[in-house]
Amino acid sequence: MMKKAYTWYEQLAKPSWAPPSRVFGPVWSFLYVLIALTFGTVFYRAVTGSLPWFVALPFVLNLIFNSAFTPLQFGLKNNFLAALDVVLVLATLMWALLVIGPHLSWIVYALIPYLLWVAFATVLQLTITYMNLQ
Repeated sequence: MMKKAYTWYEQLAKPSWAPPSRVFGPVWSFLYVLIALTFGTVFYRAVTGSLPWFVALPFVLNLIFNSAFTPLQFGLKNNFLAALDVVLVLATLMWALLVIGPHLSWIVYALIPYLLWVAFATVLQLTITYMNLQ
């Protein structure tokens, strides 16, 4: 079933600067390690009371929106919902970095690669969505 979804994605019009599909797996594998370490630290500190819960909220929302992208893009094959979702991933990540900075500034620095990739992915998804309007 997912093979069909990826075939569908390959057939979409994409900008010349879109990376090949094989790049996404390694990049996300690296980013998920960063996410696990940093988000895990935030959640641990919130649970133990050394960090206010409101600081963890954008991290929770970011995980939810990040997790929703693949089902929206490849399950529903809906570029518009995937574009909306990736904007929410970017927005919650920026919010998370703003609220964590005063508490654990190393997390902000550690998540810079995630921020850069999500910003790129947002522009890419918005471009793909626009190029495939029907």
